[in-house]
Amino acid sequence: MRRRNFITLLGAAAAWPVMAPAQQRPMPVIGILNMQTENSEVTRQAAYRRGLEEAGFVEGRNVTIENRFADGENERLPMLAAELIRRPVAVLMANTTPPAIAAKAATATIPIVFLTGVDPVKFGLVASLNRPGANVTGVTFLVNQVVSKRLELLCDVVPKARPVGMLADGNNLNAEPDIKEALNAAAALGRSLLVEKVTGPSDIDTAISTLVQKGAAALFIAPNANFRIWHHQILALAARHSLPTSFSTGDLVSAGALMSYGPDQLDSYRQAGMLTGRILKGEKPAELPVMQATKFDFVLNLKTAKALGITISPTMLALATAVIE
Repeated sequence: MRRRNFITLLGAAAAWPVMAPAQQRPMPVIGILNMQTENSEVTRQAAYRRGLEEAGFVEGRNVTIENRFADGENERLPMLAAELIRRPVAVLMANTTPPAIAAKAATATIPIVFLTGVDPVKFGLVASLNRPGANVTGVTFLVNQVVSKRLELLCDVVPKARPVGMLADGNNLNAEPDIKEALNAAAALGRSLLVEKVTGPSDIDTAISTLVQKGAAALFIAPNANFRIWHHQILALAARHSLPTSFSTGDLVSAGALMSYGPDQLDSYRQAGMLTGRILKGEKPAELPVMQATKFDFVLNLKTAKALGITISPTMLALATAVIE
C-alpha cells in the first residue's frame, strides 16, 4: 500500500467519531390536538411540559412538540389529527374529549394520551380505567361529577327568591347530562335554574340577556371546554349585568369570575405529561391505567365579590383553597 493511500485511510478512520453524532436518531415528536385556541391553552400546556420534564423530556432538547388548534371548530379536528399523523408523531396528545374521539378514529397504532372531563369508558375511549387496551390511555378529571356541589356554592351567595341562570354549550357531547345534573341539584336545593344553550360566541349576548330578563341573579357556566375560549365575552357581560359567575376552573376566577370549584386541571395536565414521557420510554398505553384527578380546588375572587356587593361568609372563606384579593 502506498504511503499516501495509508494516510488517507487513517484520516477517514479518525473522522468516524466526529461524524457519529450526525447519525443520531431524530428527536421524537409529540403532536397535541386541541379543540381550543392557542391563547386559551397557555397555562395548561405549561403544566403539560412540566410533567414531561419530570419524566425526563425537555422540548427542544430531546423531544419536539407540534400543536394543532381547532379554535372551537370541532369539525376541523379529523383533518388536524390527520396532519399530525402524517408528520409523523411518536405520541398524539388529545386535549379534551372531542380531540380524543377524533384521535382514536384517526389511528389505531400511534399511542394516544387524552385529557377529558368525562368518563372515558362511557365515551368509548378505553375498555376500562385499569386496563385501557389498544393504543389509548390518559387522564380524566371528571368535572361533570361536581356540578351539583358547584351549583350549591353559587346558590349560597344568591338570594333564595331569585333564579340562577346556566349557560351550556349545545355542541358539547356532555351538555345534556350536565344540564340534567344541574336541574336535579337545583331541585334538591329548592332553587330555580334557568338554562340557555349556546353554540358559539354569537349566541352568548342573547342568551345572557334572556337570563337577565327572566330574573337570573347569577351565572353558572357548564363545564364545557369552549367556554374557556369565550370567557372574556361572558365575564364582560356578567360584569355589565352585575351577575356573580361560577366556572369549573380556577384560572377563570383570576380573570374575574366570582368562584370556581372542581378538580385541579393543571395537575391533570402535568399527569398527562408524565404519562406521555412513560410512553416515550417504551411503556404501552394499553397497560397504563387511566389516571384520575385527586386534587380539588375551591377558588374565590374577593375583588369581584366587593365589586358586586356580595359578602362572603366566614364559613365559605374557610372552605376556599385559594382566595384572590
